[in-house]
Amino acid sequence: METIKPHGGQLINREVVGEERQDLISRAKDMPQIVLNAREVSDLEMITIGTFSPLTGFMGQQDYESVCKNMHLKSGLPWTIPITLSTSKEVADGYKEGQEIALYQTSEHLLAVLTLTEKYTYDKEKEAQHVYRTTEEVHPGVNALYKQGEVLLAGDVKVVNHPLNVSFPEYRLTPTQTRQAFAEKKWRRIVAFQTRNPVHRAHEYIQKCAMEVVDGLLLHPLVGETKSDDIPADVRMRCYEVLLENYYPAKHTLLSVLPAAMRYAGPREAIFHAIMRKNYGCTHFIVGRDHAGVGNYYGTYDAHYIFDEFDPAALAITPMFFDHTFFCRRCGAMASAKTCPHTSNDHVFLSGTKVRDMLQQGEIPPVEFTRPEVAQILIDSMKQ
Repeated sequence: METIKPHGGQLINREVVGEERQDLISRAKDMPQIVLNAREVSDLEMITIGTFSPLTGFMGQQDYESVCKNMHLKSGLPWTIPITLSTSKEVADGYKEGQEIALYQTSEHLLAVLTLTEKYTYDKEKEAQHVYRTTEEVHPGVNALYKQGEVLLAGDVKVVNHPLNVSFPEYRLTPTQTRQAFAEKKWRRIVAFQTRNPVHRAHEYIQKCAMEVVDGLLLHPLVGETKSDDIPADVRMRCYEVLLENYYPAKHTLLSVLPAAMRYAGPREAIFHAIMRKNYGCTHFIVGRDHAGVGNYYGTYDAHYIFDEFDPAALAITPMFFDHTFFCRRCGAMASAKTCPHTSNDHVFLSGTKVRDMLQQGEIPPVEFTRPEVAQILIDSMKQ
């Protein structure tokens, strides 16, 4: 029982096995080698397991330019974030089209072989402006972009080994596995929730609102590369576990991790996150306030408005938009501006800075803001 077709119609799998795998491993010793950084390892894994379907490798120039300028692949399929592999000009000058290049995680751990179809130069500032809406280096996505090499390498990949030291293996479900899980649970309508932070009461409220109209929730925290000041993934995972154990019905929830890297691309990343969850088999995707935002680079609801720029039939996953939510003392319940007539004086809202200060002092924020079990995990992590 398939709930939704993958993006582009087919779930990609770039892992090779058997004799083909052994042959590639043997021949890789004589190939030129590239050691990937953490983001590139993550992107390779996402290509491998089909999270980035329909991509079968790193983008060529036509796809790259179309994505940057038009937010679509050259085929016309919606896609908003370039997936590229860079190197220096000096290294790229030594490569020829058609050549095989071995991709390593470390100098000893082979991951994949790329068949080079194209190498091309690109304008980093143009990409920054298109994708991140800024060229400022303090933006974490732009900063990562500016550190890339001057030449991009394109080509399909064949993957022979999984990455080393993967986090949360028990929760690391592939798109094939989540689709199987949904079928076993007999879920036809599945909503995904993207998070890189612990879930507080406002998140819980919008998740449960969404759950009222679907069969199940995929709580899908991103555990790839994030900003240095984001809460560590292992702490976040403990928060999710205790929250699901105490406040969510097990038959309608599934916790799995997304090993993708954060881009902090705001509206474009909202579309990108939706496409990925479509590949995992979800039919709906929650888009909240300032989705994938950082600093003041994006408007509060820009991640909602960008969906208007796409053909719903081409995206083929239903966004569920939620306003900023809070606890209203007069309503005696969680609410938003759509449902609450009262002033901000009646609303329990704590800034991130205020919450951090309270936690560092060992104070549990009010239950209207966060579940005490979650707060205790955060307090304990700050003592370590």
